[in-house]
Amino acid sequence: MTEKQLKEALDYQLKYGGRLGWILASLGYVNRLQFFETLANQYNLEFIKDIKYIIKTIDASIIRRFDPFLLTDVQAIPYKVEKNKATILTSYPKSKSLEEFVDKYFKDYIVDYKVITDLDLSKILTYFFKDSYLDKAIRGLFYLSPELSASRVFSKGQVIFVGLAIFSSLVWIYFNLKSYLVFLIAILQIFYFMIVSFKFIVSMAGAKSELEQYVTDEEVKNLKDEELPVYTVLIPVYKEPEVINILIEGLKKIDYPQNKLDIILLLEEDDNITLEAAKNNKPPANWRFVILPNAIPKTKPKACNYGLFFSRGKYLTIYDAEDIPDKDQLKKCIIAFKKSSKDYICFQCALNYFNKDENLLTKMFTLEYSYWFDYLLPGLFNLKLPIPLGGTSNHFDVDKLKEIGAWDPFNTTEDADLGVRARAKDYKVGVVNSTTYEEANARIGNWIRQRSRWVKGYMQTWLVYLRNNNVLLKNVGVKGYIGFNLLVGGTPVAFLINPIMWGIFLLWIITKSHFIESLFPNYILYISLYNLLFGNFIGIYLNMIAVFRRKYYNLLPYAFLNPIYWLLHSIASYKALFELFTKPFYWQKTQHGITKMKVELQKEHD
Repeated sequence: MTEKQLKEALDYQLKYGGRLGWILASLGYVNRLQFFETLANQYNLEFIKDIKYIIKTIDASIIRRFDPFLLTDVQAIPYKVEKNKATILTSYPKSKSLEEFVDKYFKDYIVDYKVITDLDLSKILTYFFKDSYLDKAIRGLFYLSPELSASRVFSKGQVIFVGLAIFSSLVWIYFNLKSYLVFLIAILQIFYFMIVSFKFIVSMAGAKSELEQYVTDEEVKNLKDEELPVYTVLIPVYKEPEVINILIEGLKKIDYPQNKLDIILLLEEDDNITLEAAKNNKPPANWRFVILPNAIPKTKPKACNYGLFFSRGKYLTIYDAEDIPDKDQLKKCIIAFKKSSKDYICFQCALNYFNKDENLLTKMFTLEYSYWFDYLLPGLFNLKLPIPLGGTSNHFDVDKLKEIGAWDPFNTTEDADLGVRARAKDYKVGVVNSTTYEEANARIGNWIRQRSRWVKGYMQTWLVYLRNNNVLLKNVGVKGYIGFNLLVGGTPVAFLINPIMWGIFLLWIITKSHFIESLFPNYILYISLYNLLFGNFIGIYLNMIAVFRRKYYNLLPYAFLNPIYWLLHSIASYKALFELFTKPFYWQKTQHGITKMKVELQKEHD
């Protein structure tokens, strides 16, 4: 370590607070082994490097008496107990949680502490309790609230209902095809009308908050860095070695004390290439690698659940490997929690794209996201309706997150499900004026794979709450319940309906057949015409206003292509519907790192 580095660390300590040793380690000026060895020397304790020896000699009968999740929380492991003497392994000697643990379980013993690195402590716990961690990561929500888990796609009642509906439809078609078609089209058109109207009303409510700022720059400036809590950042990655260096350098630029950042890189057991890339980049000591055992379902929410067990922060967020968050995002969320009532579990930041101008698809995708996060979600917030979370940049109160069962590993849109479940559990979700920039899909095939996964997750979430109406209705009321069904249920339904309705209209235009006119009453035709004209107009209009908040004026003409973009949604939705029956928990990973525009925005964002 150089004198310059020591001076920088001392200045850092003066500004942010915290222990000098941990600051040096988190800035990368000393390595992990040096830090923990020095920590042991400071307290006159033995430092153990040989993790293999520890695993061989540890008293398994002692360690297995304890709840693994308790040991994870206190960062301590009972190594041996002999007569009146107990040996405890720890990474954080003299911590309050360790003292409370020892007072409770080893009050009558002479305690000898030995220091090991935090990574070695996690390795030991994983060696002995891997099955327990994995079981809770997969089935934790099911054990807590089985009725809210998507591990069961259809309930018995839903299967019976669908069976009866199909049987009744076939009988009705056999006896009177015309009246059946009138009934079916009427129901679909009325539901479609409600979906379009709902999104318009919510978006207008969101537009009213366009000039409001929930957290101001002045509030961020006045925040005392030395009082900030530890903040955990979970980063699930899979076979993305090319982004590791950019990821590490990017998170160093976040305006938050590095010694209070707890960054966990979540890696799959079979992903050696990303693990090697991460090791070779030698991230600072505030980074940890957590290796997930290979198990089904192989999903992002399962990875996040597993990482949650090892988190140290009071608050937690998730970033994807390619994400570029606003530098002050964590601080804004801290302030948002402080300013809000205690029943807030999460604050969602906006998502947008750094490669918006790459091609036509990325432009349409950017219009959609700008509308969704800048208008729709603020509108849901203002109207006090359930908010489906976005895939990243949702910031949680960790204790409350654990209380409601964290993520559902069987739901392929775990973020949306969690936002709805939080509301069903009587917690609130807010929106913060901060943005994370992601990579927009620039390839149609990749886009359809990603979107089909999202739509399938919406279908799963809708099915979960359709069989638990009382759970949601009790806490969100009639308005919230209707809003949930029109947004979470209405989104896939609208995309499934669109090609059918457009096909009927085109058939009528091409053939000029009076058969269609004679088939349906006038009021059905009027509703259909209204949905066709007004529905498309609203879709185009909402995409047009979406450009104004971020001043993406060059995207304005592309809003007129929205109906074509909807056709892609319909293709993805039918794929999602097929997979709901054939492979409901399959996580079709989105390929990242295929754009050439990231480095440019990284420089622009610095």
